[in-house]
Amino acid sequence: MATFHYFLLLLLISSVAVNHTQAQLTTNFYASSCPNALSTIRTSIRTGIARERRMAASLLRLHFHDCFVQGCDASILLDQSPTITTEKTAPPNDKSARGYQLIDAAKAQLERICPGVVSCADVLAVAAKEASAYVGGPAWDVKLGRRDSTAAFPDVALTDLPFFKADLQTLIDNFGAKGLSPRDMVALSGAHTLGQAQCFTFRDRIYSNGTEDIDAGFASTRRRRCPAVGGDDALAPLDLVTPNSFDNNYFRDLVQRKGLLVSDQVLYSGGSTNSIVEEYSRSPSRFSADFAAAMVRMGDIQPLMGSAGQIRRICGAVN
Repeated sequence: MATFHYFLLLLLISSVAVNHTQAQLTTNFYASSCPNALSTIRTSIRTGIARERRMAASLLRLHFHDCFVQGCDASILLDQSPTITTEKTAPPNDKSARGYQLIDAAKAQLERICPGVVSCADVLAVAAKEASAYVGGPAWDVKLGRRDSTAAFPDVALTDLPFFKADLQTLIDNFGAKGLSPRDMVALSGAHTLGQAQCFTFRDRIYSNGTEDIDAGFASTRRRRCPAVGGDDALAPLDLVTPNSFDNNYFRDLVQRKGLLVSDQVLYSGGSTNSIVEEYSRSPSRFSADFAAAMVRMGDIQPLMGSAGQIRRICGAVN
């Protein structure tokens, strides 16, 4: 009997080891189950960005906002339902998160060629890479095999997503809690070389009357698009020079005290990240390489794998 119990124990340990080994993110996860998955996502996403180039920034941000809330599990894509309180209407997302329709379109294409195989979380991860590459940024080998959450976490979105007025130490702590270094944080912040911000997020900074570390001419220019009262949703590019191209101008702006958001400029405000900003402002290749590496690390935040979660057929609803 003891021998039998020992044998069962060995089988259990072996089974756990095998399951653990299988539940790993890999770059060739769909090579057999859906060999055209990546090309299908690429075509769909690039078509969408070609129609509206700003979508590149939106997709990068969507992936970031997914991963920072309970891991890269597509929870941000879930719609409101009787059983789900969506993350889409949580304050960090409700006025600015966009690009959902491009993810839905790519997923619909995948469901036609290999139904029930490719997760929405993986579609979002690949879409972020394709968005970067399409507008001149780096590409990277996306690790795949994530599964989708069956719940959304709006309360976590409130606590875990970085605030646009956050100070440097708070940002370092936010990213550190996700296993990301200060260098990762600065590199990922460089995604603000793309896209636009709403007036309410930077109004206090441009009307600071000398209390903010901001170039006076830059502040004056920004006031033309953002009145002191009203116009909260008016948009201004985060990078005034090349807002639709991936480059290192964002860091050059910071060195010149032209960061649009408080959480941008604090990266270059006499603190520990000054040297990283200066390095990236001088070397676009260094920034691109570090950005790609940081995106891979961000994609590793708490993925659901193995038998956890599910492969949602529609990204906005559980099966």
